[in-house]
Amino acid sequence: MVPDRYPRLFLLIAALLWGVVYANLAGGAAALTALLPVDQQSHLAGSLQFLIYEAPKVLMLLTAVVMVMGMINSWFTPERTRSLLAGKREGVGNIMAALLGIVTPFCSCSAVPLFIGFVQAGVPLGITFSFLVAAPMVNEVALTLLFALVGWKVALLYLGLGLSIAIVAGWVIGRLKMEAYLEDWVRDMAKVDPAVKTVSINMADRLHAGFNAVKEIVGRVWLYVVIGVAIGAGIHGYVPQDYMAGLMGKDAAWWSVPAAILIGVPMYSNAAGIIPVVEALLAKGAALGTVLAFMMSVIALSFPEMVILRKVLKMRLIAVFVGVVAGGILTVGLIFNLLL
Repeated sequence: MVPDRYPRLFLLIAALLWGVVYANLAGGAAALTALLPVDQQSHLAGSLQFLIYEAPKVLMLLTAVVMVMGMINSWFTPERTRSLLAGKREGVGNIMAALLGIVTPFCSCSAVPLFIGFVQAGVPLGITFSFLVAAPMVNEVALTLLFALVGWKVALLYLGLGLSIAIVAGWVIGRLKMEAYLEDWVRDMAKVDPAVKTVSINMADRLHAGFNAVKEIVGRVWLYVVIGVAIGAGIHGYVPQDYMAGLMGKDAAWWSVPAAILIGVPMYSNAAGIIPVVEALLAKGAALGTVLAFMMSVIALSFPEMVILRKVLKMRLIAVFVGVVAGGILTVGLIFNLLL
């Protein structure tokens, strides 16, 4: 096969084809919308053009990012991540854990096995929580899509805020010494050696790792992406800008940020699915702090993740985790609404 024999040539050709298609998405969406039997000046036409353009755009970006990071992540297996964090002190360890969360391909569905592996390797509880907050919230997919859809300033801001929340939340939980609130069977598990053997793999193997990542991740989240884009299309086409600015704008009531967090927690989505909604909200005049608080709560504090973590954590530790992270998100949202 060509990818196996000439992986670099395959990547070059694939990248060129990807770039050509991506560059023509906007024109193609406009032309396709013009062919539809709808009033081109109507709200429906605006929503349909948003959907036809944004859905393939986000999916193409997601596929490219996951492919590249799947290749890079062939260095960052769960065992290697666990080995890097084992034995680190709090503070430096929290920073390392949050940074590793950016480049490791783990989401809330991986929380239980990762948590168990960290505990077995002797990784401190607070450092483990810094990783578990950062991995789903401040990952390469979120940052790349934010950069592409709403600009580098928002992406950089989100990176700094997400890392700060992950580091501080983990440090606070570590200071509280809550190891007693791990489930007994987790706390009593035998310790393991965190060391890993280095395995050398070639470019073709890394290419297959990228393909597998696309198959697993994009195959699992594409429907959420389409749903998120459809919601964004509805907001884009039908929600008046004045209404959204009054509800979530900079001059909205003080409770807009906590309300956004409360709305976000029960939702089940990921960065790829929620960012098109974020794009539409910002375009309609919603305040940046409120929108970022909403996005962070959806990704970092989703109810399904809490259900998964209940298998390894007692309710008091889950409550502390939710309270600390929600408090950080709330503070960030309120401050940025005041300053920006």
